[in-house]
Amino acid sequence: MAIESIYQHYRVEEQPFIDEVFGWLQTAENTYAPYLSNFLTPREVMIVEQLVGNNEELNVTFFGGYEDAERKRALIYFSYYEPRESDFEVAAFNINFPTKFGALTHGRILGTLLSTGVDRNRVGDIITDDESWHLIVDEKMTDYFEQQVTKIANVGVKLEPISFNTLLESSEQWNSETVIASSLRLDTLLSKVYNFSRQRAKTAIQSGLVKINFVEMERPDVIVGVNDIVSLRKFGRFWIESVDGTTKKDNFRLTVNILER
Repeated sequence: MAIESIYQHYRVEEQPFIDEVFGWLQTAENTYAPYLSNFLTPREVMIVEQLVGNNEELNVTFFGGYEDAERKRALIYFSYYEPRESDFEVAAFNINFPTKFGALTHGRILGTLLSTGVDRNRVGDIITDDESWHLIVDEKMTDYFEQQVTKIANVGVKLEPISFNTLLESSEQWNSETVIASSLRLDTLLSKVYNFSRQRAKTAIQSGLVKINFVEMERPDVIVGVNDIVSLRKFGRFWIESVDGTTKKDNFRLTVNILER
């Protein structure tokens, strides 16, 4: 299948990632060895799964430390290979800190990790039960993070390696709702999901308050796809699970998962 015919099924800005994935497939085929990606967003996981599905010789499996992980690594391999958990090179930390001297947040933790010069795709999920915090990372980065991350937002911390079977159960609660929207534009969906005007949605986007897949968006007309994670500061996050058809008025009927706050 020509790559140009594949491009048409995805957004223009996703073409470089599609090229990258085809490079992974080529590497796996040429070396006869499994190829391991960095951590992927849910949207990227979907794209990889679809592209590998077009290849008769290769399979793909995803792992992010636990079953419901949001960010996962992909292992691409020939069908005769049997993946092991260790192939994914994923590690977990407990963040040990004195709770009486300060509180941690997802944003502060991630900001500290990225301030060490590490790319976002080397970090998996950040999990909390509202008291403790656990962190999933690329196994190759464990020593580096242990040495570099000793303070988060002026709170002294120590990263302690833990096993996956001791991971916290996240306190996040997601609600599945049916949303009717005239388009899949970012401003339209924000307006429908959070029940405010499109003008307010546009203002939020232009003010730098909105991200898709953890990347700040500047344009209200960006099209949101299935499995894209949309976040609005102080409101939370949502993602489209599926497009379930159209109404009699040609509006989209969507199943949307919304983070309860």
